[in-house]
Amino acid sequence: MEETVPDLRARLRAGIAAGLRTSLQILKITLPLYVAVDLLKRTPVIDVLGGIFAPAMGLFGLPGAAAFAFIAAFLLNLYAAIAILVPLHLDAFQVTQCGLMMGIAHNLVVEGGVLRSTGARGGFLTLCRIGISAAAGLALHAVHRLAA
Repeated sequence: MEETVPDLRARLRAGIAAGLRTSLQILKITLPLYVAVDLLKRTPVIDVLGGIFAPAMGLFGLPGAAAFAFIAAFLLNLYAAIAILVPLHLDAFQVTQCGLMMGIAHNLVVEGGVLRSTGARGGFLTLCRIGISAAAGLALHAVHRLAA
């Protein structure tokens, strides 16, 4: 039997409903994280913890507080990381640096599990993604310093 294609109105309705559900899911993650980081910025917590991470993040030309966004990207997803990055008011290079590194290594827990379920060495490939992300970040930082 041949399936009929729904009319334009039904397709639009289904697409809009799916888009709204996805937007709501993203908002459930990003809004609370954004508010939390914005509130924490008004306390010494971000500065203290950022100071702990500053030496490692400095290797990539990033402030220590950006480490929180990397933790969110590694463990959750890019939307969570963006919610943490926005209130940090990073410059253009720093946002690009985060985008490059997080684009390579994000959602590691879920994607590592998916890789494992396919028979691949999920743990090894996760470490490779982190290593490649760090190497790309170091390379971009070096290029940025040369251009400055």
